[in-house]
Amino acid sequence: MKKRALLAGALAAPAAAGIWGAVIEPHLFAIRRHTLPILPAGAEPIRILHVADLHLAPWQKHRAAWVKALTRLEPDVVVNTGDNLSADIVPSVLDVFSGLLETPGVFVLGSNDFFSPQAKNPAKYLRSPSQVKHRVNPDLDVKALVRGFEEPTAASGSAAGSQGWHFLDNTEAALTIKGTRIHFSGLGDAHIDRDRIRWSGGEPGEGELEHPRFDPEAGLRIGVTHAPYSRTLEAFASAGADLIMAGHTHGGQIRVPFWGAPVTNCDLDRTRARGVFPYRQSLVAISAGLGFSPYSPVRFACRPEVSVLELVAQA
Repeated sequence: MKKRALLAGALAAPAAAGIWGAVIEPHLFAIRRHTLPILPAGAEPIRILHVADLHLAPWQKHRAAWVKALTRLEPDVVVNTGDNLSADIVPSVLDVFSGLLETPGVFVLGSNDFFSPQAKNPAKYLRSPSQVKHRVNPDLDVKALVRGFEEPTAASGSAAGSQGWHFLDNTEAALTIKGTRIHFSGLGDAHIDRDRIRWSGGEPGEGELEHPRFDPEAGLRIGVTHAPYSRTLEAFASAGADLIMAGHTHGGQIRVPFWGAPVTNCDLDRTRARGVFPYRQSLVAISAGLGFSPYSPVRFACRPEVSVLELVAQA
């Protein structure tokens, strides 16, 4: 009798974990908060809302409604680090962000903003970074997504007061927020080799770094990319970034309690799958994001999240 009870318990535990990870936890949205003392002395605090990896599918109404309500956080700046789509539903994604597009912001794109996810063996994800099959022409309407983020008043259902966000893939932009000039520099998604790190000598490490680069006179320098591969972190840090922001990792997506993420889906160490950590003289903020591929619809010990970075003046 005792052996049967033990066997039943042994079988029930994985089943319960599977139900939790597939049915319950993907809906337990969280707000992860960090206070970072990186602003110039005397500067007013700045609140950044970091949104990553929405991966929206048509049936995910709960996730869409929760993100749409994030205007209640009253951010000063929005940073979107890509992978907004899981299907060709650009109007739905623009509707989700319509309120936040009234706030100054910047964005980069991830692979799933260009290409729809494809069925694959999820176990391979545990061995090495996922491989995106070579596809030249996007099958998602990425141009409409960029246009809608940049010029939201032209998109259906957008708020009349929306001002749009700056597109940062391999380029730069500046915003002045509460008296602090923030210089942003972005890189395209390194997971699909769209990052364009340029050196004046042509080869990596030869000559001066031409991109990414930052205005040394800016009060704050922020690097933005989708996937935090080591080469992108190194490039931003070499350029003098105060803060580097990324998504892509999903925080590991399936974490082991008291141990952490088994993988990051890039070449970053698994202990750095989410949160804030130092990298050389910079700080790196990685969001575990909100979603997942429809072919791996599970999150375990890794609630879907957005991050709020409260930037304050240095002591």
